[in-house]
Amino acid sequence: QVQLSESGGGLVQAGGSLRLSCAASGRTASNYAMGWFRQAPGKEREFVAEISWSGGTTNYADSVKGRFTISRDTAKNTAYLQMNSLKPEDTAVYYCCADISPPKVRHGYSDYWGQGTQVAVSS
Repeated sequence: QVQLSESGGGLVQAGGSLRLSCAASGRTASNYAMGWFRQAPGKEREFVAEISWSGGTTNYADSVKGRFTISRDTAKNTAYLQMNSLKPEDTAVYYCCADISPPKVRHGYSDYWGQGTQVAVSS
């Protein structure tokens, strides 16, 4: 079992920055690919970013490329999402996920999900 706990959400003005954290616990958490998804009110959950277990491979949604950076500290079993140049359309609940299979992370079928953290960007 892997437990995920997100933190770092909040309210920020457009153009500002936030850093989300996702702490993973469990004996094999360090072997899992991790990712971030988001869901805005009235919209479907969408992929934001993913990172391999080693941190050597990352992928991003086109909407966040160049603004968001995913990283991880394998010693702390924690993944991060640095969000810069935030826009009102980035407003959503952000969810962390993890799975031994990177494709499952990328396509939203991870076995493990956090409870979500709210990000609100004002114009």
